[in-house]
Amino acid sequence: MNRVTAWVTEAVPRGRIAAFRTLVYLFVAADLVVFTPWVRHHASTPGDLYQPLLAGRLLHLPTPTPLIVHGIFWALLVLGLAAATGRAPRLLGWAVFALYFEWMIIAMSYGKVDHDRIGLLVALAALPTAGRARHGDPTRTEAGGWALRVTQIAVVCTYFLAAFAKVRFGGLDWVTSSVLARAIIRRGTELADLIAGVPYLLILAQFGIMLFELGSPVIFFVKPRWRNWVVAFFYSFHVVTFATITISFAPHLAALASFLSLEKIRPVTWARGFLARRRGHVREHERPVV
Repeated sequence: MNRVTAWVTEAVPRGRIAAFRTLVYLFVAADLVVFTPWVRHHASTPGDLYQPLLAGRLLHLPTPTPLIVHGIFWALLVLGLAAATGRAPRLLGWAVFALYFEWMIIAMSYGKVDHDRIGLLVALAALPTAGRARHGDPTRTEAGGWALRVTQIAVVCTYFLAAFAKVRFGGLDWVTSSVLARAIIRRGTELADLIAGVPYLLILAQFGIMLFELGSPVIFFVKPRWRNWVVAFFYSFHVVTFATITISFAPHLAALASFLSLEKIRPVTWARGFLARRRGHVREHERPVV
């Protein structure tokens, strides 16, 4: 086994796969009703406005109709919640991926294409290959490691290729342009207005964004004990982005969790322990006084 193969299939605890799987599938359900409920409006959009993405054209996917859009919505909502339990990981996983893929084709075939979905789509495609996994299971799995690694690569590519796109379409002058100024005018917050008032700060921020995106692959080279700090920096970048120009990268943030040791987060176990302590506390108070 060469170094590249060993790196791509680096084994991880099955508990991490179980936690990441639950997080991703719960996000899919939340995405339908919280983050992108507007996709359902395409059920009533005239069919001649539908300009399918290349994938939609290659697969000859049908023009969205009320039956197709609402059918996918409810099927995806039910199957996403079912997949979050970890049962039938391959059957439910492939079904969720197929339905969500079509959901994204419907969402992005009317003139607007978001780049924050790539990591999530890769995660949905890779998770069914990881097999069964239980929360808290310390057994290590290479198949699960591969699923997380390809998701991580997609996450980093989202950043790096975003910088490439900026240079490709905006040239090197992008860093000294008025991109952030226009974004603040269109959708800025009060915090953004304060920042915009500081001379040259927006230009400095654009240099920082470019350096951050180009330097994102460094996360693969830092030592494990520093990786969480790098991930925290990535998350803080998106917090600031949302706090200033209200752009949410929620699907990307869900995929970004593939870098975290999620097996250490066990809410079910914590809840059971809390309830057990509560029952013990109640019994203690119910003992008769001698």
